Amino acid sequence: MHGERLKDVAYAKIHPAIGIARVGNSTDPDGYYIGPQVLEPPPLLHGAYRDSAGALKREVAEFRIYGYSGDGQVLCELHMGAGVEIEWTVELANRKASWYNFEIALDIPEAATATPSTRRNAQIKGAQRSMLDILPGARSISAAATHGTKYHFDGGTFRHIPVPLGELRTDEAGRLHVFGGHGKSGSFDETPPTTFANNDGWYDDTSDGPVTATVRLHGREIPVAPAWVVVGPPNYGPQIKSVRTMYALMTDLAIQSGQLPALTLPSFQHDLLPIFTAMCDLQWVNAGFAASFGYGMPQHFLAPDYLAKLAMPGSTYAELRRTVASAFRNPEDHDISLKPWPWVYGDAMDVPMPPSERAMNALTRTQLALLDRWAEGHFIADYNPLATPPCSIDAVDLAQQPAMLDRAALEFCLADAFHPGCEMTWPVRHATMYSEPYRWRHRGSDDPEPDYGTTLTPDEAQSYNGPLYGQFAGSITRWMAVPWQTDTASCRSGYDPKYDPFLPTFWPARVPNQVLSKENYDKVMDRSLPREERLAAFHERADWDRTLGAGYEHQLQTMVEHFDRQGIVVVRPGVPNDPDFPPVMQVEDCGGPALSEEERQRTDSRMRQVARQGTPRSGG
Repeated sequence: MHGERLKDVAYAKIHPAIGIARVGNSTDPDGYYIGPQVLEPPPLLHGAYRDSAGALKREVAEFRIYGYSGDGQVLCELHMGAGVEIEWTVELANRKASWYNFEIALDIPEAATATPSTRRNAQIKGAQRSMLDILPGARSISAAATHGTKYHFDGGTFRHIPVPLGELRTDEAGRLHVFGGHGKSGSFDETPPTTFANNDGWYDDTSDGPVTATVRLHGREIPVAPAWVVVGPPNYGPQIKSVRTMYALMTDLAIQSGQLPALTLPSFQHDLLPIFTAMCDLQWVNAGFAASFGYGMPQHFLAPDYLAKLAMPGSTYAELRRTVASAFRNPEDHDISLKPWPWVYGDAMDVPMPPSERAMNALTRTQLALLDRWAEGHFIADYNPLATPPCSIDAVDLAQQPAMLDRAALEFCLADAFHPGCEMTWPVRHATMYSEPYRWRHRGSDDPEPDYGTTLTPDEAQSYNGPLYGQFAGSITRWMAVPWQTDTASCRSGYDPKYDPFLPTFWPARVPNQVLSKENYDKVMDRSLPREERLAAFHERADWDRTLGAGYEHQLQTMVEHFDRQGIVVVRPGVPNDPDFPPVMQVEDCGGPALSEEERQRTDSRMRQVARQGTPRSGG
């Protein structure tokens, strides 16, 4: 494989440092797909996200091991065989039910006056609380092209209910594949879900935990930097990124904490264009973004003439650059208006909206600084409309593969409102969690976490050696909603319809709000129809949640039982060389009849009422 290089390998690292898997209810042997491994992965074939019965396939996290020289150079990817022994070990756990209620991010000023974060299932006390944790233990695998029941994460229970969390497999090279659960959520006593984040008596089969490996090269054991896997909800917008991705947040964190050097001269192609692209791509999942940033609309940055002006250095379009950069929200301005970009809710969002600059989201400090430099004309004018990004990790230079894997996994995770979020939440913006950029510290079994008592205060949450330091199996996802389906069904857009029925929005890149339905797409593509009818179909957006039916509590239960019926927004061919229709579109793959106006108003009104009431309190 790489014989002469093995002797030069001083240590190894697992990449991605944080891998992302997602639940799905397909039980077919091939009912899965590998998650993103490059920044702009080509769309999967139509239908690739579902099996033949329509069930959602699981997204699998693939991990690889790279050998490094003593001075940090990437020498090779290590494959099992030919003098290379690898034993992978993964531990998955779900600790949501024994953790604390999510009320608000505990590291923002608003937490001081928010509803206290008390224990979930508080009526269960003492040693009995251990039955709330789903702990199947660790699994190890040391042969290539291997799978089987011995590598399944079975054995964990919630109040004596068996809850499988996934399995391990390896490919022909010995790369690790981590599968999550099947999206099974339930209540031990069949109590229905009532709120977005904290449903006592409930469990789900998301999870997280450490990924480690023992590596021997011709019998010589070398150090291996460990990784982590997070098993989150499905991705209903698999080709869409948020404006502020988890990678952007973690990069900014590493820069602010001194782990990475500050970026001073932005590349238009690599640093700025992704921001503009994300703003425009949200047109496929939110009607408000479609009206302003969609194809043919005033702020469609990707229109060739407009994009050429944005990419041009010099003074000719300096004022255009300045006005675009100034339109983005800057937290240092302490602006509580909803109007600066991006139109995305923030950590302090509430119903009604509070007068706080943290009620709306903003780009990272690094992103804003790069926009300012661009506005001033200090940027690398490297825009290339013909650029072809690598379509697979094997098309990336070896030296760049580890960084690409780290980045690709996190580019498709959200850093929108941590309320609580999709894959992970606010603790990940604390440098104390990291051993190096993008890689979390692990808490050893000899360093157990302290008991924080019946209420987790902001001070306790941020205390030395507390939950924002070393991590252990289940400690990332425990902050998230239980079950995940209730948050996915609740976090939408336009909570104040008097302001705008579609804006601001929560996290449409993963959980769409309004979509181009298959029926309207078919009309757009039917050239026999009058152009006015085709235009009307293109600009009409259907509510993504319409398949859940009417009534907020009914929607929560339906999402638990039938999350696979929700549409996935997939890439479809558009109309080439047309001023009104784009050459590529993103379309919901399945849907249903619209709610009536009365049903829509009743459902949304109840949702807002529940949001105002906050978390129901259990006894104890």
